[in-house]
Amino acid sequence: METKKKSSMLRKQWPFWVMIAPGMLYLLINNYGPMCGLFIAFKQIDYSKGIWKSPWIGFENFTYLFKTDAAFLITKNTILYNLLFIAVGTVMGIATGIMLSELRKKFETKFFQTVILLPYLLSWVICAYIGYAFLSKDTGLINGILRTFGMEAVDWYNDPGKWPFILLFVNVWKGLGYSSIVYMSTIIGIDRSLYESAMVDGATKLAQIRYITIPLLKSTVIMLTIMSIGRMFYSDFGLFYQMPMNSGTLYSTTQTIDTYVYRALMQQSNIGMSSAAGFYQSIVGFILVLTANAIVRKFSAENAMF
Repeated sequence: METKKKSSMLRKQWPFWVMIAPGMLYLLINNYGPMCGLFIAFKQIDYSKGIWKSPWIGFENFTYLFKTDAAFLITKNTILYNLLFIAVGTVMGIATGIMLSELRKKFETKFFQTVILLPYLLSWVICAYIGYAFLSKDTGLINGILRTFGMEAVDWYNDPGKWPFILLFVNVWKGLGYSSIVYMSTIIGIDRSLYESAMVDGATKLAQIRYITIPLLKSTVIMLTIMSIGRMFYSDFGLFYQMPMNSGTLYSTTQTIDTYVYRALMQQSNIGMSSAAGFYQSIVGFILVLTANAIVRKFSAENAMF
């Protein structure tokens, strides 16, 4: 009887299994399949012998990241940039999400559907063109504007001190569209009667945001923050390598674990070392997610991811 019941449920649910099949297949191929190659991190790959017959060297590849003087610098840059991105990105995402939710109340649905896409589309369009075209000393748009107002041009690619601000701006702008839509979707789901009651009691718009909107965004903020913490030992390769145009002068403020490993891989063609770095980043990210979730669960179990 129990078997027939399960069979009947499977027949009823087959459309849902078909819907999730492409996503599951993608995860298996793109996320879980490469895990079979983790053993490469423990080998010194010899192309003449092949992967399987290459010598096993244990943890030697892992120690490469910490042998040089750059180890502290790349670790510090990777962690501090990600902490800064999480903090500023969260604040800007919430502020933009609130602004979009207010626009939604004032404009017609069709117009709003166009408006809501702008932050996401513009964020990627701007980032696609903000590199050399904007920052070149001779032909860059920013220096062109400065010259128009009689100011001296700035040599951006030889001034490491300015790049933390440039990278912060570009990263926040790039992710603003996505995060603001996530927060706006949460705000739309808040019971309107809460705001109506607050208005009856004389609460201003700022008071409604402070005492209703922001507290009810807490679970979304925690979830997105935990996910970001899991990638704290990773960095946006395009942002830290392509934006600075691989300028050696800027390494002190743009060098991260990912760019350091890539440059080492290009110079030495050491696949084992590159695999070890990826393995190390994944393990640390996994530990960070578990730790952050455990802390959240201890103080607010209902907001924990698991």
